[in-house]
Amino acid sequence: MPRPLGELEDAVMTRVWKWNRPVTVREVLEDLQQERSIAYTTVMTVLDNLHQKGWVRREAEGRAYRYEAVSTRAAYSAALMNEAWTQSDNPAAALVAFFGMMSAEQREALRDAVRMVQGPEETPAPQNPVTENPVAENPAVEKPTAENPAVENAAGENPAATGGETGR
Repeated sequence: MPRPLGELEDAVMTRVWKWNRPVTVREVLEDLQQERSIAYTTVMTVLDNLHQKGWVRREAEGRAYRYEAVSTRAAYSAALMNEAWTQSDNPAAALVAFFGMMSAEQREALRDAVRMVQGPEETPAPQNPVTENPVAENPAVEKPTAENPAVENAAGENPAATGGETGR
């Protein structure tokens, strides 16, 4: 399971993910130096550590390496969320607390993601199966007809029976 990246590791990986191509230590260094003073050897060590941890792969190019992300930032974030969730002694409460921290935009993104995962052909289950009419909504359930009025509904009742009796 992934451990959270340290601050400098995250800063380096952010560039690797953003550029979405193999990068050199020099490229990452020059971009990082716009924000902070940092040495070439420090960036080289961080990229080497990320390689050892399996976050990047590298390919030799002359005397240097080009580094490329092994997975996306989204996959990294998902793995961290999953790890945190599975470590909870009460996963449902953890999810409720997490959802409570979300902005309206994040909750909408979550709804969109759930719709994407469910797909267009899936429909949500009835909220209250006792009051819903499963016969009317399920084409696989045989429905009463003029020719066959004795078909029972989901509650075991025969709506065609006279005097309030059931069809049993």
